[in-house]
Amino acid sequence: MKKELTMGMSLFPIIALIGAAALSIFIWKAGMHIPLMIGVIAAAVVSIAAGWSWDEVQEMMVKGVARALPAVFILLIIGIIVGTWIAAGVIPTMIYYGLSIIKPAMFVPIVALVTGIISITLGSSFTSIATIGLAFMAIGQGLGFSPGLVAGAVISGAYFGDKLSPLSDTTNIAPAMAETDLFSHVKHMLWDTIPAFVVSIVIYWVVSQSASSHGGADTNVIDAMKTGLDNIFVIHPLLLLMPVLTIILMIMRTPAIPALMGVSILGGLLAIFVQGATLTSVIQIMTSGYHVESGEKALDALLDGGGLMSMLGTIGLLILATALGGILEETGSFEVLTKKMMSKVHSAGTLISSTILSTFVVAFASGAQFLAIILPARTFVKDYKKMGIDTKNLSRCVEAAGTVGINLVPWGVPAVFAAGILGVSPGEFIPYAFFAFLVPLVNILFGFTGWTITKKNYEHERNDKGGVSL
Repeated sequence: MKKELTMGMSLFPIIALIGAAALSIFIWKAGMHIPLMIGVIAAAVVSIAAGWSWDEVQEMMVKGVARALPAVFILLIIGIIVGTWIAAGVIPTMIYYGLSIIKPAMFVPIVALVTGIISITLGSSFTSIATIGLAFMAIGQGLGFSPGLVAGAVISGAYFGDKLSPLSDTTNIAPAMAETDLFSHVKHMLWDTIPAFVVSIVIYWVVSQSASSHGGADTNVIDAMKTGLDNIFVIHPLLLLMPVLTIILMIMRTPAIPALMGVSILGGLLAIFVQGATLTSVIQIMTSGYHVESGEKALDALLDGGGLMSMLGTIGLLILATALGGILEETGSFEVLTKKMMSKVHSAGTLISSTILSTFVVAFASGAQFLAIILPARTFVKDYKKMGIDTKNLSRCVEAAGTVGINLVPWGVPAVFAAGILGVSPGEFIPYAFFAFLVPLVNILFGFTGWTITKKNYEHERNDKGGVSL
């Protein structure tokens, strides 16, 4: 006979995950795969102790992973797109023109803006931070800016792009978990992302005016990267039509998988006909990514990536996180943790706030983006439907806190990664990661004012006809 989980039983898998994550990040240096596996094992042990059979626990994991399968296919295609767009010169052209607009007097705002543009194109905050972000740190040091300020601008730009890009893994996972579609999700996020980023840019401009700066600093790093790009690729503004085409497909609500597969194939064709690649090399790039040895380390790091194989680690994290989420959802574990909070939810404002807070709880507990998105999304989806609030509001909220806000967690994977790459401690850059503060706050403001909170009648999707419509 199954018994209801206690608070202690519900907390045990989370505590096990936190402990393993802390050891993995600070001592083992082994990433989040093993900690998530430990979390799955702990959740399975608790479930069996509460009366579920192993077959039932296994079914819970299967159900959790099954929800993420559309996102898995999209992630595989995203890996192909990144590789072919680099080979086609699309991403190099974006980088080239982005670097061209840098002016010392506007350096910090431009860092956020250019990193954001590149991150939208790449669909990866980590790649943007590890490539153009690293270059900006070196340039910023030469210009005399605080490393924490420059790193904060890099992170704000990287997660602005990651949040909006249809190529981003988290941008695909959030709508899948919240039971809405990708393009509706991206369009709805414009309401919180654009204002928060514009305000961040303004703050960076104000702060940079009082920051230490030497206007005549050497910009050889920028010139070397631009020269290298020009030597390797055909750089032409018409190549910028590729990301424009992707945006048009998004606006036209083309199904995500066919649309992304189409632009990936078009990228391969451009690599052949514009850059002179062979069919064999394009197939290899689609599989293993683009690789170059130009002799310029920063440039090689910027261009080295993509390919289907590059997404397998991310997919592994997604599978483990959704398996854990499946167990915690089906056993009611996370509901036990959020029950007291949900008892005070009577309006869109309190529901939005509870979603943001719960997402931060998981983010601070686990430090993992995927789990911070998946658990709250699966827990709150029924409540959004019951209150007649479109679940794209839910996906927007979990992205706000789980994708962006998690950068405020010093031991979180994104913050630890950025600290390792940029050489700046989380304590130095978190105060300057203005975008990470603003996006969750904007969502809470929208929740209580009702601005941009879209309603939807889910009555036909439920057997229970007593739902509340706001």
